[in-house]
Amino acid sequence: MKQQKATVTGYVDAKKVLKKAQSTGKKAEIWPYVPYNLVAHPYTAQAYDKKAPPGYVRNVETTATSMVHTQEEKYTTIFSDENPNACSIM
Repeated sequence: MKQQKATVTGYVDAKKVLKKAQSTGKKAEIWPYVPYNLVAHPYTAQAYDKKAPPGYVRNVETTATSMVHTQEEKYTTIFSDENPNACSIM
């Protein structure tokens, strides 16, 4: 109450919660930060924010850059020594 903040946990639709909170006449917004381990690339320009609390970054959507990275990762694991089903080229 002192900070004028509410925390909602669980599996809920954020838009519905926001709409319900705004219907009270108070200012309401979704907190833009998530734990950094939930973001594919937490130190990109879009995600990193100096104002974020420690261990948090901006909640950003997956970009095409991260999609390319995962494709490259798939190709490199095909020939990995750690992959028991890997191919080998002679």
